[in-house]
Amino acid sequence: MTTANTTALIPQASEKVIPGKINYINHLKVLLTVLVILHHAFITYGAPGGWYYQQKDTHMAALFPITVFVATNQSFFMGFFFFLSALFIGPSYQKKGAAKFLADRLKRLGIPLVFYSFIFSPLLNYMVHYWGHGKHDSLIQYLSGYDDWIDFGVLWFVAALLLFNLIYLVLKSIPAFNFDIKIGFPSNKQLIIGAFCLGLFTFLTRLVFPTGWSLKPLGFQLGHFPQYILLFIMGLIASENKWLDGLNLKQGRTMMRIAIFMVTIVLPAMFVASLVTKTPGQEFNGGWNPFVFSYSIWEQMTGVMIMTALLCIAKFKWNTPSAFLSRLSANVFAVYIFHPVVLIFLALLLQSWAVDPVVKLLVVAPSAVVLSFVLASFIRKIPGVGSII
Repeated sequence: MTTANTTALIPQASEKVIPGKINYINHLKVLLTVLVILHHAFITYGAPGGWYYQQKDTHMAALFPITVFVATNQSFFMGFFFFLSALFIGPSYQKKGAAKFLADRLKRLGIPLVFYSFIFSPLLNYMVHYWGHGKHDSLIQYLSGYDDWIDFGVLWFVAALLLFNLIYLVLKSIPAFNFDIKIGFPSNKQLIIGAFCLGLFTFLTRLVFPTGWSLKPLGFQLGHFPQYILLFIMGLIASENKWLDGLNLKQGRTMMRIAIFMVTIVLPAMFVASLVTKTPGQEFNGGWNPFVFSYSIWEQMTGVMIMTALLCIAKFKWNTPSAFLSRLSANVFAVYIFHPVVLIFLALLLQSWAVDPVVKLLVVAPSAVVLSFVLASFIRKIPGVGSII
């Protein structure tokens, strides 16, 4: 993913940035939303991770590239979402004031959480129960024994974002607390050192909260939260210090080259080392061992490099207004919420197809992307829905 997408974003020397426009931020959100769908499709058919319905491929030739894609994705895409979301919190707070800001966040984040947990998630689980596991209970029968009413599913991100916003509001209400931190956009050296330190802190966190362990019922995988928290704070600082104005193409290209090296050389080397030493895959999740240490460092350094590359390069390549991308951008939150039903439906539809799961992945992944955006566009046309999502 990294090589193909970041290369495609490199602008020609003659291209110019449109002054005062940040279309590329919305375009990046489209890219990240597509990656979310693909991420869950890959987990459905072989990559490590949990999902509603899975048909795992067992062939190493398929599992290796699938795992590399998911590991690369995980290194940056959700942290990037937190960063991009935080960019607009300060200006929104200043424009609306505390009361209106809170009301807006409760509406746009709280209502989807309630809907997903109490309505959508039970229906998704029932689909898998009925068609995936072949247990033909009626919906009423199923719900009578349903216990997971607080289940945010993929909206754990929305729950965390709402929590971060509430903490921001509390801190803003403290007169002595100062958000006016003057920091320029980090240099390459500062980014590398910062990413390494974040990797160390992530390693220490995973001694207590291994990858895959989640805080019930919120669904927070605390082993990833050092990055999420830091990126949210960095988004606030970036907004305050107008970091987007200081992005440059040279830095983006440098970070892209480092990221490609990390994904194509370092990660495979770690994988080969685990095979040679016959180390179980669980050793990468947590504990005091060299594999979780090296993976934590790799993950954070790779993630920071990719995020920086995407920001810098997209500013020069993806800043041109696009009616098509604008339409997609308007629907990304709805896509994020509703893509599970599309992905589950397609996986269940093809469950009896007698081919390797990786072949199903090649069909389901792009289909899920297209159909998720189509579904989202229709859902947002329902009266009142568009004002929330």
